[in-house]
Amino acid sequence: MEKSYNPGKIEEEWYRYWEQNKFFQGDIYSEKKIFSMVIPPPNITGSLHMGHALTYSLPDVIVRWKRKQGFDTMWLPGFDHAGIATQIIVEKELLAQGVKKEDLGEEKFLEKLWEWKKKSKALIANQLRRLGCSLDWSRERFTLDEGLSRAVRKVFVSLYREGLIYRDYYLVNWCPRCRTAISDLEVINKQKKGKLYYIKYPIIDGSDFIVVATTRPETMLGDTAIAVNPEDPKYINYAGKKAILPLVGRILPIIHDERVEKEFGTGAVKVTPAHDPLDFEIGKNKNLEIIKVIDESGKMNMEAGQEFYGLDRIEARERIVKKLKEQKFLMKIEDYEHSIGHCQRCDSVIEYNLSWQWFMKVKPLAERAVQVVKEGRTKFIPENWEKIYFDWMENIHDWCISRQIWWGHRLPVWYCKECNEIIVDEEPPIKCSKCKNSDLRQEKDVLDTWFSSALWPFSTLGWPDKTEDLKRYYPTDLLITGFDIIFFWVARMIMMGMKFLNGVPFRKVFINGLIRDEHGQKMSKSKGNIVDPIDAIDEFGVDALRFTLVSSTVAGMDIALSKGKIFGYKTFVNKIWNASRFVLMNYRGEDLKIMEEELTLPDKWIRSKLNGLVKRINHCLENFLFHEACEEIYHFIWHQFCDWYVEMVKLDLKKRKITSLSNLIFTLKDILNLLHPFMPFVTEEIYQKLPNHGISICVSEYPKERKEFEDIKAEEMMDVIIETVKEIRKIRVENRIPPQKKVEVYFIPSGEEIDQILHKNIDYIQLLVNAKGINFVSIFPEDKRILKGACRYSEAGIFLHEVEDLEGEKLRLKKEIEKINREMLLLEERMKNKDFIEKAPQKIISETHNRYRELTGLKKKLEDSLTKF
Repeated sequence: MEKSYNPGKIEEEWYRYWEQNKFFQGDIYSEKKIFSMVIPPPNITGSLHMGHALTYSLPDVIVRWKRKQGFDTMWLPGFDHAGIATQIIVEKELLAQGVKKEDLGEEKFLEKLWEWKKKSKALIANQLRRLGCSLDWSRERFTLDEGLSRAVRKVFVSLYREGLIYRDYYLVNWCPRCRTAISDLEVINKQKKGKLYYIKYPIIDGSDFIVVATTRPETMLGDTAIAVNPEDPKYINYAGKKAILPLVGRILPIIHDERVEKEFGTGAVKVTPAHDPLDFEIGKNKNLEIIKVIDESGKMNMEAGQEFYGLDRIEARERIVKKLKEQKFLMKIEDYEHSIGHCQRCDSVIEYNLSWQWFMKVKPLAERAVQVVKEGRTKFIPENWEKIYFDWMENIHDWCISRQIWWGHRLPVWYCKECNEIIVDEEPPIKCSKCKNSDLRQEKDVLDTWFSSALWPFSTLGWPDKTEDLKRYYPTDLLITGFDIIFFWVARMIMMGMKFLNGVPFRKVFINGLIRDEHGQKMSKSKGNIVDPIDAIDEFGVDALRFTLVSSTVAGMDIALSKGKIFGYKTFVNKIWNASRFVLMNYRGEDLKIMEEELTLPDKWIRSKLNGLVKRINHCLENFLFHEACEEIYHFIWHQFCDWYVEMVKLDLKKRKITSLSNLIFTLKDILNLLHPFMPFVTEEIYQKLPNHGISICVSEYPKERKEFEDIKAEEMMDVIIETVKEIRKIRVENRIPPQKKVEVYFIPSGEEIDQILHKNIDYIQLLVNAKGINFVSIFPEDKRILKGACRYSEAGIFLHEVEDLEGEKLRLKKEIEKINREMLLLEERMKNKDFIEKAPQKIISETHNRYRELTGLKKKLEDSLTKF
């Protein structure tokens, strides 16, 4: 083995080896138990970020573990066309070259999108490979593949014929930048500082004004009524009256509606049915005229009047406010903070747009999707997400599924140009089903991206055909994803799975948290706190990054990430490498075998500890306790295997004990197998250097619990040795005795059994404490200066003669005591300070008291040591 581990050199090589040998491919003819997953398909909008690295590392841990347990595993990869988001990116690229998509036309623009798809997909696929994701690349899918498109058409037609998809002229969320409808879920509400404008609407008889408050005076040009709450005493006398719309002159009825908030503004609101959802509902109920004054690009249309036609909505607002002031209709303007909807994709302020759109009735599907979760057929981990899922599903609204963009699944809808008949079919119709005219045009709108994504678990397996993949791998076993797409994606997959296959799409859903920086702040380019996964891989290696992410994962909780943390686990990778190198340096081609009667205490102990670890790791992975699994294996490798067993077995290796050498190598092999799902590359590299290794650690058996390896007695005996050695080392550290300095050690065992354990293992103890001699006594000799300590099993001491510079040591101890006295004095003053006691956080107060107690104990030890001189 090379002296140091070089991840960059071997990672690509091993991934290529795994792919070439088809270790990741599911086998429909296999008789093994099945474990299947589909990947949350990354959008083809660029490269992967750290959130993707987390979301894809976690399922890879599980699928590698299942594969090694002997399952036929199938983890299906794929990519999402991401309609709006991808179109925006390609549009921006073209605009940078001075080209608009309209200049190219739809056909040429779509060619550009397919070129982008090819480039982006290749980049992301390479990044997934670099992360070590053991995906079945033979089953790769894309949401615009022909097979998936056929599934989309079938679902659309089926739901339409059932009356669950319909077309309506309705008010929808509209992004003026993207020029398309967007769903409620794609609107991000942000608190913004704005203005509240109080406008006087003259009563028609000229006797008075009714004052209306609005945040959007530009929409007043489309007002068709004024509404007040029937229970508002201020407006009892206004019932049946009419007002005049300032600047326009339109006559507006003053109407009652209980949904008007009496506390907002003056309690009277303008009703603009074409530009506000509540107003739209009021307009329908009261049969009001609907006047649209803002077009799809966010500019004022001809209905707004010649004076304002063509103005951007914000510019129009300024002009209107100015005119209202001039004509004495503006009473006042107040600062006002309120929630404003923004497009999730481009961050533009949304409008409400009255237009023909396609909708899907979701309620009937949601009811079954709720039931299967309540029945436990699909389980959320952690469970608290189930309540959030239920709340949303039980209050769900119809879903606007049409989008006015070019990139996506065209609706399988045709209109007859002769009789306006609507024809919905999976294949293009030849003629009108009503008048038989052949002059038809297809609907220009495409489907919301999430419509095709909702079919992902079964469309990717060949549905609507009854394929062997579908029979074998559906439903899938697990989905791991972020909480931010539970409603966008997870809920819709459950609905569609139950509707079209009468079965849940996955049995378990693990919800991971968000990646934040080390201070808990959300990562963003503007803050400059982003850690790019590929940069991290280049700097630290995949295994260190993966272990950092997985070890930080607690179900449902966000993750604080820093480069320092990744560096810490790079050190852990190096520790594993160096320990393995030591093991292999001591192997000289011997036939490895274990004779039970030749096992030493350290051999029995590490085997028993390893057996307990195997049991706990399997339990952790079964229950998605990622953090605990990593903590367990880290502690075992670093603090039990490396710190104790490897050090102790050195004695036996010098004597060429085959049983101890064999046990050492077998233990390392099990460690690598346990660790492989978390750190695939370094474990494969070391595994391939072990004697008698298999074709790949990918497919070697995952360790199982073996009851015969459990040895409580050996663990108890080793505990005696470890605690005793720790006490001697502690005395050395506290008295600054260099580790390389040999010392004379004394023990007073706490009982006969302890005395026998220490005597029997004296060679190991002598090695671990670097002693030139060990003495067992009933009392410490009074004629010798001995530095003393005690643990549960014995009193321990080091003969002070080994400290050569006695005067220098006495001076050091005095200085340490003086330093402690100064710090204790400061702490005492702080604890007596009334302001500190009353105002400091409880955590700080507790830390202060704890530090004082710690210093008190340390001072006593130093004073005891000083008296021994």
